[in-house]
Amino acid sequence: MIRQRSISLRLTIWFSAVFFAGLALFGGVMWFTLENTLTNGRSRTLERRVERLGELLRDTRQYTPEERAAKFQAFADATGGGLIEVFRRNGARALPSPTSAAQAFPWPHVDSTDRSRFSEITYLGQPYRVLAQPFATGSEMLMLCVAAPLEGNRLVLRTFSAGLLWTVPVLLVLSALGGYILSRRALRPVDQITAATRLITLSNLSERLPVPETHDELQRLSETCNDMLARLDSAVNEIKRFTADASHEFRNPVSFMRTTAELALRNRQIDAESRRAFEDIVAECGKANRLLKDMLTLARADAGNSQLAFEPVDLAAVVRAVCQKARVVAGEHGHTLAFQVAEECEATVWGDYPSLHRLLWTLIDNAVKYTPAPGTIRVSVTAASGAVVLAVQDNGIGISGADMPHIFERFYRADPSRSQVEGSGLGLSIALWIANTHGASLSVQSQENAGTIFRVVFPPLPSERHRAEAFAAAG
Repeated sequence: MIRQRSISLRLTIWFSAVFFAGLALFGGVMWFTLENTLTNGRSRTLERRVERLGELLRDTRQYTPEERAAKFQAFADATGGGLIEVFRRNGARALPSPTSAAQAFPWPHVDSTDRSRFSEITYLGQPYRVLAQPFATGSEMLMLCVAAPLEGNRLVLRTFSAGLLWTVPVLLVLSALGGYILSRRALRPVDQITAATRLITLSNLSERLPVPETHDELQRLSETCNDMLARLDSAVNEIKRFTADASHEFRNPVSFMRTTAELALRNRQIDAESRRAFEDIVAECGKANRLLKDMLTLARADAGNSQLAFEPVDLAAVVRAVCQKARVVAGEHGHTLAFQVAEECEATVWGDYPSLHRLLWTLIDNAVKYTPAPGTIRVSVTAASGAVVLAVQDNGIGISGADMPHIFERFYRADPSRSQVEGSGLGLSIALWIANTHGASLSVQSQENAGTIFRVVFPPLPSERHRAEAFAAAG
């Protein structure tokens, strides 16, 4: 499965890609602009040199050939490189070559035309820019040729390219880092909203998300989510009140029906069929009464009205008391119930005795129901790293992997083999609530047709200050 990248990372990647494309485009444009500027500058230099050469030829028209050659030599020396030649139409030099370099230079053969022409020539491994321009002097048409090296231009371009090669990566890294930091700062409220949302459950719907004062989409999102949470909180509170009221109100008519049926059973003159009917009514009323009691317990827990009395409780004593009563039930189902408390085990926990009694009874009752006879149920209390561990193990039918994530859900009934067992589907939900109320963790380990182990890990006995806080929270 491909892991989704964070928005910050994706924004950084896109920003870096766009920034890199912009830098590459800018660098390319600047490189070509610089090359064109340098080339045009060299061309203008050659054009001005040809113009001055033409003026020299016009001014020295009346000079002797020797004087004219001397002037031409002086002009060539003044240009620095001396790459200047004057050719006739047949390609012969009209004036002596001013330097040996000019004489050896591979001047292009240019026919006499009425316009100038630029060309590039490589000589001795170096590039040169050459300008050939026609010049009319009297009845003769001459061709003025000047050349200048382009190595300086190439050096500037290489320096500029080298600068781009190290500047672009540095700027790209800096821009990526800056973009990531800015995106993280911009999206930090999203992380805060996400963290706050994860902490909100049905038990604390009154909590609200932080609202950043940014006057943007994030602030509107937080305000909208808070409005939604307020509506959910109101709806859930209505459901809790309805469940608690309904559970309470239904107990009276159910108790009345059970009492009436029990009174009818005392009449020895009723027929056998009526007796069986009244016995069924008593049994079903008992089940309904237990269901309503469990629903009322969870409703009060959801409403925060559990009213538990926390005090130091010897968990080993709770185990002994519950197991003594549960052995009768286990024996009726053909099971063996054994309990063990580790020697010198400090099993004192901070809790409510009736709730701990009910927690253990629920786990043992669950093991009895889902273990085919003859089975073995073991209850143990151990201490590990200051914590107290209560374990209930059976060798029953186990729990399937598909049902494992849902066994603590209310009214959840597993596969048909488990659904045949009587129960409301609220026992483990209540057990989980009791464990959470005591700051303990309830976990399950099971294998189909091999058995199940429920473990409750209680934290170390809290300090006096923590006891007071827990008492206030429970009250």
